[in-house]
Amino acid sequence: TLVFVGAAVLSLGAAGLTYWSHRPAQLDWTAELGEPFFPEFQDPNKATSLQVATFDKTASKTNSFSVEYKDGKWRIPSQKAHMHDAAHESTMTAEVTQASRASTTPASTPASTGEQSVAHAVQTRVHGKHLLILPVILLPPIATVAAMWLAWGGWFGWTELALFASFYLATGLGITVGFHRLFTHRSFQATPALTWALGICGSMALEGPVIWWVATHRCHHQHSDDELDPHSPHAGRRPGIVGWVRAFAHAHCGWFFTDKIVSMRRYAPDLMADRRVMRIYRLFPLWVLAGFAVPALIGGLVSMSWTGALLGFLWGGLVRVFLVHHVTWSVNSVCHIWGRRDYEVGDESRNNAIVGFLALGEGWHNNHHAFPTSARHGLEWWQLDLSWIVIRLFEMVGLAKQVRTVPNLRRESRRANAGAGERD
Repeated sequence: TLVFVGAAVLSLGAAGLTYWSHRPAQLDWTAELGEPFFPEFQDPNKATSLQVATFDKTASKTNSFSVEYKDGKWRIPSQKAHMHDAAHESTMTAEVTQASRASTTPASTPASTGEQSVAHAVQTRVHGKHLLILPVILLPPIATVAAMWLAWGGWFGWTELALFASFYLATGLGITVGFHRLFTHRSFQATPALTWALGICGSMALEGPVIWWVATHRCHHQHSDDELDPHSPHAGRRPGIVGWVRAFAHAHCGWFFTDKIVSMRRYAPDLMADRRVMRIYRLFPLWVLAGFAVPALIGGLVSMSWTGALLGFLWGGLVRVFLVHHVTWSVNSVCHIWGRRDYEVGDESRNNAIVGFLALGEGWHNNHHAFPTSARHGLEWWQLDLSWIVIRLFEMVGLAKQVRTVPNLRRESRRANAGAGERD
């Protein structure tokens, strides 16, 4: 009880740091503007540069800079565009005012120059999104404290324990086996029925719709621990203990309050073209509702009382969400700070045994960054990976096929020095 209450209190404190931990996000024009908004300029024969103007209402000033088409992507050649601080209730508008074939010189009248031009505004309103995120982060720990108080008074039994454990495993495996290893990395192929089941269970974890989750994680792998990583505890970290705490809070859950949006069209075009996955994605609110209604219904039917329904809602719903959330977020924060580095991968990913157990095998994060398409993350015999065991069971009964693993010879060739377990 004390462990759960303590964890809930710490969770509330961490959530309270989210605004404080926010760093002005860098707008990734490659992901944000290059493909979704300006497909007509992806052809270098049409345009090689764009002149962009940004207007910050808080500072009441306009800045302009150029972006170039290079290597199939739009890039900022000399500087990075910074969005406004999320603490300000303001809107920044980024607008392309001129597109030219070779010159980056802004034109006073874009439409009249005869050059190819486009006018398109991208607006980021921070607080509306944050008002939706805050209850998702704050309500589960508050409900966990309430559930502990009720349990102290005797309102806890085998039914509540079973609901908590079963829905923790179901939604946790929906994230680890479904969202992560199946949808993100294509570590195996699943039957349509299994695809639906994993997509629904992962959505019930309340970590976001499947395509958004996949796009964010693929972006993390592409930019791991650099400035474009959505949730790095290292990139942009300020010196000292205060900087460390802010960076940890940002990596754990503060990154939800940044204004950077990962492009699903860029990072998950395969899933957007998949009708089955798109149906799962569009029905996300229904799966979230089911994640709370089903345990409440079971609890009420077993006890034949409204009290049982309330306890089922708490333990199979909110308390379960609380633990699944923070265990998953610990992969982003804890597993990039503490643990062993068995492989040299160019980032700070770590193997952490505690997170490995709680996150059903996801804590062997350094292994995963070394071999991201492997369905098995616990590569050593002693590295427990429950998600891998479940995938093997699916394969044995014919629900999964073409399961991808890593040959031993390839593992040995990439193994880092034994003394690389601690970060310098």
